[in-house]
Amino acid sequence: MTMKKVEIFTDGACSGNPGPGGWGAVLRCGTAEKELSGGEKSTTNNRMELTAVISALSALKQPCIVTLCSDSKYVIDAVTKGWAKSWQKNNWIKSDKKPALNADLWERLLALLDQHDVSFVWIKGHAGHPENERCDQMAVEESRKFL
Repeated sequence: MTMKKVEIFTDGACSGNPGPGGWGAVLRCGTAEKELSGGEKSTTNNRMELTAVISALSALKQPCIVTLCSDSKYVIDAVTKGWAKSWQKNNWIKSDKKPALNADLWERLLALLDQHDVSFVWIKGHAGHPENERCDQMAVEESRKFL
């Protein structure tokens, strides 16, 4: 069985850090497109960026080949440079001996990455990229529900 190819675009937003936050995701498979979004009353921007990626990957019903586009260096670098895996291996302690933040979300994301073939693509935020702008709009709308 051939794996489906899916494009995912994600973004997170937070008003204050911590503060009310939101996230948005656009999933595209062929001509089918789905939008997901959500938010939390008190959170951080990084938690919302991670939640967007986790929620989008969790929505996939079978293993897929995923191109995931995000403007979050935090998420992309931690995965592509192997930081998150090494934090996990070291019991969520970073190389500077400080605890890794958001270990609960990293745990979930790493498990999802084992199920799918994901390549990460960094896109510059607020630079007119249509899907990134849409994700940002959804994230901001969600965060405003808590103001």
